[in-house]
Amino acid sequence: MKKNEIKNKVKNEAEETPEEEVLFTSLRAKDWKEFYGQKKVKEAIRIAIAAAKKRKEAIEHILLYGPPGLGKTTLSHLIAKEMGSNIRVTSGPAIERAGDLASILTNLEKGDILFIDEVHRLNKVVEETLYPAMEDYALDIIIGKGPSARTLRLDLPQFTIIGATTRIGLLSAPLRDRFGVVHRLSFYDPKDLEEIIEKAATKLKVPIDKDSVLEIAKRARGTPRIALKLLKRARDYVQVKSEGKLTKSLIKEALDMLEVDEVGLDSSDVRYLKAIIEKHSGGPVGIETIASTISEDIGTIEEVIEPYLLQIGFIKKTTRGRVATPAAYQHLKINLPKQIKQDKLI
Repeated sequence: MKKNEIKNKVKNEAEETPEEEVLFTSLRAKDWKEFYGQKKVKEAIRIAIAAAKKRKEAIEHILLYGPPGLGKTTLSHLIAKEMGSNIRVTSGPAIERAGDLASILTNLEKGDILFIDEVHRLNKVVEETLYPAMEDYALDIIIGKGPSARTLRLDLPQFTIIGATTRIGLLSAPLRDRFGVVHRLSFYDPKDLEEIIEKAATKLKVPIDKDSVLEIAKRARGTPRIALKLLKRARDYVQVKSEGKLTKSLIKEALDMLEVDEVGLDSSDVRYLKAIIEKHSGGPVGIETIASTISEDIGTIEEVIEPYLLQIGFIKKTTRGRVATPAAYQHLKINLPKQIKQDKLI
C-alpha cells in the first residue's frame, strides 16, 4: 500500500468520533489502582469520600477543572463507584431550560451523583435554579404567571453534583462557591503516561516495547486522551504497514506522518507559533489577531493550543498579548531576532 493511502486511512479513522468514544470508554480506569497520576487530587478526594461514608452522607459537591483529556470524567465515575452510587451524566449545553434541570433532579435518588460536563456553559436561568438545589437540596418551581404566580418548593434527596470545566474563570462566583471540593487536574508526567499507555496496549492486545511506549509518552502533550489516540493511530499504521509489533522506528514513522513532532506539537501548534514569529515579529500580539491569522476559533486556541505551549514555555501571556519565547524559535529552528538576543543578554 502506498504511503498516501496509508496516511488517508489513518487520518480517516482519526475522524471516527464514535469509535474513539468506545475506545476511551473501554480503556477508562475501572478502579483507583488503574488511575495513574494526579496523586494529590486522588488522595484528597478519597479522604472526602471516606469522611462522607463515615457520616453516611452524600459527598460534597465537587468541581474538577483543567485542560481537556486529563481524566475529569473518569474521576467522576470512580467517585460514584467508591460511594456505591448511581451516576447520571449530562453537560451544560444539554440543559437548555430550568424544566430540563428539574426533570433530572427530581429523578435522582439519595446519594446519586449528577456529573455536569462543561458546567461553565450552563445558561443563567438554569444556573440560578441550581443554587437552592445544591445548597438546600430543594427545587423552587414557579406555578402560574403574572400576579397569580406562586412558588412551590420541592424537597430533593441528598445528592452530589460533580462539575467539570476547562475554563473555571467563566464560572460565576455564586456557582463556584457552592462546590465544597475544588481540584485542578494538571498535565501528566511522562512516567505516568507510560503506565497508561502500557495498560491500554495490554487491553488492546497490541504488542509494544518500552522504547515505543516512551516515544508515544513524549509526544502526548502530558495528556492521557492524546496518548491513547496516538497509540491507536500507531496501531493502525503498523497493522497496515507491517502487521507486526509496535517498534520505536515504526512509531516515529506513524507520528511523523501525522505531523506530531518529538515534543507533541501538531500542525495547529506550529501554525500558531509561526503566525506569532513570522507574521507578527514574535509578538506581543492579541489573541483575536492570531485567531484571524490562522483562521482558528478563539476558544480552541485558549482551551486546546495555548495551555500546553504555556506549560512547556514556548509562549508567554503579557498585558499586550502573546509572545513567542526563545525556546519556540529554537524548536522551530528559526533564528532569533537581534532584539530578542539583546534582551537575553541584559
